[in-house]
Amino acid sequence: MAFRGGRGDERRHGELERVLERNIAALIARRRNEEERAHTQERVADRIGRFAGSMPFVYLHVVLVALWIAANVGALPGVPRFDADFVKLATAASVEAIFLTTFVLVTQNRMAASADRRADLDVQISLLAEHELTRLIRLVSRMAERMGIEESQSPELEELGRDVAPENVLDRIERAEDDGEGAPH
Repeated sequence: MAFRGGRGDERRHGELERVLERNIAALIARRRNEEERAHTQERVADRIGRFAGSMPFVYLHVVLVALWIAANVGALPGVPRFDADFVKLATAASVEAIFLTTFVLVTQNRMAASADRRADLDVQISLLAEHELTRLIRLVSRMAERMGIEESQSPELEELGRDVAPENVLDRIERAEDDGEGAPH
C-alpha cells in the first residue's frame, strides 16, 4: 500500500500498517491455535492428504507402478512375476484409493468447518460495518440538516439511516429462491 501526500497521509499509513499487521498476526495465531488443537488423527490425515496431493506422490506412484508392470511382464531379468494378471495391483490401487479418499474427506471436513467459522466472522464484521455506516449516515444527515443543505431532505437518506435486520434479508433471499427468482436461467 503506498500513500502519497502530506503528513496526515503518512500518519494514516502508519496506523493502517499497524492495524494490518495486528490483523495478520491475529489470523496466523488463530490458525496455529486451531492446528495445535487438532486431534492427532486429524493431523495425520492432513499430512497424508497433503502428501497425496503433491507431485512427489505422483512420481513415487509412477515409479512403483512402472516397476510393478515391468516385473510382471518379464521386462526385469531375475525378478520373478508375482502378479501376472495384475489383480494384486488393481486390489492394492483400490484399497489405496479408499484410504486416500477418506483422508482427503477428513481434511476437507476440517477445512469446511474452518471456512464456516471465517464466513461467520465475515458476516459479523459486515453487520458491524453496516451498523456503523448507518450511524454515520444519521449523523451526517443531521449535520446537513442543521447546515441547511438541501440534500439532507432526500427520502433515500431516511431509508439509508435505518439498521438492516439480517433475518429479514435472509427471509427475503429464501423467498426469492423458493419462488425461483434466484435460479439461473
